[in-house]
Amino acid sequence: MDGPPFQPAARAPAPASAGHTAAAAFLHALQDAGVEYIFANFGSDHPGLVEAIAEAKARGRPIPRVITCPNEMVALTAAQGHAQVSGRAQAVVVHVECGTQSLAGAVHNVDKGRVPVLIFAGASPFTQFGELKGSRNEFIQWIQDVHDQRGIVRGYMRYDAEIRTGRNIRQMVFRALQFAHSDPKGPVYLMAAREVLEEVVPPAETDPADFVPVGPAALPQAAVHALLEDILAAHRPLIVTSYLGRNREAVAELQRLVGPLGIGVLDSVPNAVNLPHDDPMYQGCQWNEPRQNPALAEADLVIVIDSDVPWIPTVSRPRPGARIWHLDVDPLKQQMPLWSIPARQVFKAHAATALAQLNAELARFRPDPVRIAERRRHYAERHRRRREALAAREARPADDRITPEFLTACVRAHVDADTLVLNEGITNYPVICDHIAPTRAGQMLNSGGGNLGWAGGAAIGAKLADPGKTVIALMGDGCYMFSQPSTVHWMARQYRTPFLQVVYNNRGWKAPRFSALALHPSGYAARAAEIGVAFDPPPDYAAIAAAAGGAYARKVERAGELEAALAEALRAVKEEGRAAVLDVWLPHLME
Repeated sequence: MDGPPFQPAARAPAPASAGHTAAAAFLHALQDAGVEYIFANFGSDHPGLVEAIAEAKARGRPIPRVITCPNEMVALTAAQGHAQVSGRAQAVVVHVECGTQSLAGAVHNVDKGRVPVLIFAGASPFTQFGELKGSRNEFIQWIQDVHDQRGIVRGYMRYDAEIRTGRNIRQMVFRALQFAHSDPKGPVYLMAAREVLEEVVPPAETDPADFVPVGPAALPQAAVHALLEDILAAHRPLIVTSYLGRNREAVAELQRLVGPLGIGVLDSVPNAVNLPHDDPMYQGCQWNEPRQNPALAEADLVIVIDSDVPWIPTVSRPRPGARIWHLDVDPLKQQMPLWSIPARQVFKAHAATALAQLNAELARFRPDPVRIAERRRHYAERHRRRREALAAREARPADDRITPEFLTACVRAHVDADTLVLNEGITNYPVICDHIAPTRAGQMLNSGGGNLGWAGGAAIGAKLADPGKTVIALMGDGCYMFSQPSTVHWMARQYRTPFLQVVYNNRGWKAPRFSALALHPSGYAARAAEIGVAFDPPPDYAAIAAAAGGAYARKVERAGELEAALAEALRAVKEEGRAAVLDVWLPHLME
């Protein structure tokens, strides 16, 4: 996602007709900024935009392609999925404050996931007696007029503003995208009333190249030298990361560093491929497991790079006396009221830049070959034992039931260099991460946040960003219902973005049950047969997709059926160009 952001398109002259409106200028600005798609849910606040889009099509003027999204949350998740693959912000258009609220928890995901996206909402007209074109003419324009529409999402935005005149609309768009693409990246929000969008304005010459993102931050040279000295002196150096892999260049630089120096790498709540899982220095991933991580416990030097939750201190933490460095695009965690780790060296730094500095400076040092060899042997042996344990868990169950490990291993057999895996397994996050075992940067993603229902829309956006990819979305049954599947599968058929969706169906929300048991292991909930989190009997998930979007649909309840079902579903995706949903039944969440 750290690819070349905000690449301005070749500039076309803005149309100079007397009818050139602010709405047309908005579209032209998006086009010049390199935005490819507008994920739109139009309303009564958008007549100017609808007219400008129709005029552009009639006159052959280039504008971003409009993708109709019957649900606003899906619009934002699709824009997120595109940006996670392409590195470029796309536009989302929603209807006043109602549409803004309907973006729902997807706003949380693009914020916490640091994903660039431009959200544009209309606003109720600010005149009511016909004083200006666009003045109020529908009853909803009174009841949709709220005190602080931007305030609905302000806490999640990198930038928010109201466009008050069409004369500077290009400046506002480019400035918003400058924020979206500058670290820490994230969403931006603009709004404008109908009268503003209908305003006839002269062509503006504002150049998007005048609004480039802030350049990547580097480490001070003294810090580069000091960190290398600490690495070379350590007995068990360990790097902990969560989202370093959003930038593929950072993954390559990390691999260049850790192999030659014998540094272990631990994923903590990863949302990208930070180090290929077949690298001997890879030490696995830690999520909510209520146990001390052994690699973290033994490390005498811990380098935290791009991580929001490097450990959960009530259950797992570095050993006393360990030296801790913290390098991050967002070391203060500005959107989190409570956050701290006991780091004595903290730097705001772009991971790929900082790692490249370390690799370049390393040539000036003379590492102790005996110490480095011992560290490599230690971590490689840990890596080998871990892989053997994972392989054992993938065995086909003797009773022909389907375990999450067996299911994920079967999916992995179909993952090739042109496959993108979206992981929204929730309680099966670590299972999917461990048993897909991605070996290439960018091969697996998750939302980066905590709102459920991301993978469906994200699959559409990812497919639009890279049509050559086979997209496989692995998600829990609760996530599937959150994802608005009727909208997702209508869009997948409408815009020819087929993908495979595998539902890990345990008939309910397992995460709340785990949370209750963690605090009340011997309480009433632990002994209850039902605690209000089950969907049993469940909806027919595959049939929903078939009805809404003509998807290949199949329920799979026995291990012996799984391979044939996966093969047929992927054939439907690759050869027939239609989405596929496999509703795979796992052991019940209350077992």
